[in-house]
Amino acid sequence: MQELEVDNSKLREELNRLRTAVAEDPAFFDDGEGSKAAREFMDQFEALQDELERRREECIQLRGILANRSLETGMVVRENYEGDSDRLNEDQELALAYSTQKQILRMQEDQMDKMQKNFHIKERELREQIEELKVDNERQQKLIGQNLTLTPEARIEATMQHEITRLTSENLDLRETIDKEEQQITKLKKALKIYAKKLKSMEGSDKSDILAELEQLDISRSVSGDGLPMVKHRDREYMGMLEYKSEDEARLIRNLILDLKPKVASGMLPGLPAYILLMCIRHTDYSNDDEKVRSLLTNTIRAVKKVVKRGIDDIETVSLWLANICRLLHSLKQYSGEKAFKSENTPKQNEQCLRNFDLSEYRQILSDQAVWIYQHLVKTLQSELHPTVVPGILEHEAIAGLSAGKPTGMRGRSSSNARDLEEDHTYSLEHMMKSLNHFVKIFHVHAIDPELSKQIFKQLHYYICAQALNNLLLRKDMCHWSKGMQIRYNISHLEQWLRDHKLQDCGATAMLEPLVQASQLLQARKTEADVDSVCEMCSKLTLAQIVKILNLYTPVNEFEERVPITFIRKIQEKLKSRPVESNDLLMDTKKVYSVTFPFNPSSLALETIVVPECLALGFVNRV
Repeated sequence: MQELEVDNSKLREELNRLRTAVAEDPAFFDDGEGSKAAREFMDQFEALQDELERRREECIQLRGILANRSLETGMVVRENYEGDSDRLNEDQELALAYSTQKQILRMQEDQMDKMQKNFHIKERELREQIEELKVDNERQQKLIGQNLTLTPEARIEATMQHEITRLTSENLDLRETIDKEEQQITKLKKALKIYAKKLKSMEGSDKSDILAELEQLDISRSVSGDGLPMVKHRDREYMGMLEYKSEDEARLIRNLILDLKPKVASGMLPGLPAYILLMCIRHTDYSNDDEKVRSLLTNTIRAVKKVVKRGIDDIETVSLWLANICRLLHSLKQYSGEKAFKSENTPKQNEQCLRNFDLSEYRQILSDQAVWIYQHLVKTLQSELHPTVVPGILEHEAIAGLSAGKPTGMRGRSSSNARDLEEDHTYSLEHMMKSLNHFVKIFHVHAIDPELSKQIFKQLHYYICAQALNNLLLRKDMCHWSKGMQIRYNISHLEQWLRDHKLQDCGATAMLEPLVQASQLLQARKTEADVDSVCEMCSKLTLAQIVKILNLYTPVNEFEERVPITFIRKIQEKLKSRPVESNDLLMDTKKVYSVTFPFNPSSLALETIVVPECLALGFVNRV
């Protein structure tokens, strides 16, 4: 009210000044320009008069409102404060209520402003969508118009072209998104590895700093993904080489060979140590550092020999390094550049052949070392099989009912059936089969060459035959027809095992022939009319072995006769004409057949090999 009254008084003063000025200037009302100014002045004066009247009406209305408020306030005072008006505002309640109301109004104004901004933003987005839809609609209408004028074949072609264009565009957008995500994932993986190492080495009080850095990294990632463009890195093309410093050679040998456990190696690429050594050799050839390659190969051969000697009784360790030495030997041949070994290479592999070094002498040394490891592996496998041979082949009785036909009164070792073996916790044919299956599994895990694996099992089956036949020749209780039938049945399990593992053509079946013929001799008729058939049947047994079995043969019961002396003499006379290679009674259980390593190139691309972190070869750089 006071503000309105002040405005009203100011307007009155101005009006009075204008009237006085007009009254003192008689020329103001003359014709011409002065009359126009007078009319304009009068219009302004009338406007001011109207404004003044409006203000007067507002003042009257406000005074009425104030009067009503004062009456209401008086009623409140009389009802609640016993007529004492000073108590109404003794705690500045009215001022507080007024300020609170003002704050509420401001908050509502702020909310209205935010709602207006959101509305404008949404309106803008909707308008943009409408524009896009309009453009798409126009394009569709054009296509429809074109299709109406086209032939059916052209219409189909145009539709297909349109779909191809659309899908291509979407594919490009998705590809760009995938590239960004892959780059971000790579970056975060590297950061995660770094912080994981830091967390392992820090105490609990220092981990909060690492967590704060990780949060900051996450924030920067979100900012980069939303607004800032990302830097794209081109995929690097590797040459399939590994670079290391000469002073790091001892660490390389230690981490890759001396400290490598078979359990760790089984989880990696088969033959990975050999591939890593080859890639290091390729880099020394690339840099033409003959001293470095000589040192690397010499120390590798020494380290492998040390590891094999240290784990001589561990089948997995010896198998691991036999496989890797053979793989390194084949790889040095494959990348030697010699024409005889390049026929199965890819063009890229031929480009990666050695250019400066001829390592044929080192290949011979590696071949000799592979033979040495092979011999140790065969001895270890034979030691593993030794306790199972006699119980599994000679004593195991899988055919029920034949044990009753055993000759009585013998002081030799008694046979037992499968159930008795399980109760006594002795070895059986099943234990032998489990051992052979275990060997196959180890060879498969460490990727021993198939041809080399065949030679190993050929040697093992020779050992089984020699061990079992020698025991048979020294035990009279085993030489009767029922035992011959049991032995033949047990051997058939070995033959079936070879067929199941596709090893029947490796010569292992032929290694069992002497034992098979001995079992057949025990079951055969032994009359003078059977001399020729017996001699023909026992082609793999020596004369001494045949005579020994016939002399040890014991009838099952009183109805069966012993082998006549005349029959044995006729056998001897018949076999004298046979070419004699050896007339030994016992087979040589220590005999080892010569081993060969047929060339077996690898199709693996060296540039795709990545050194795993578990080998701790961070000082080796991929080139």
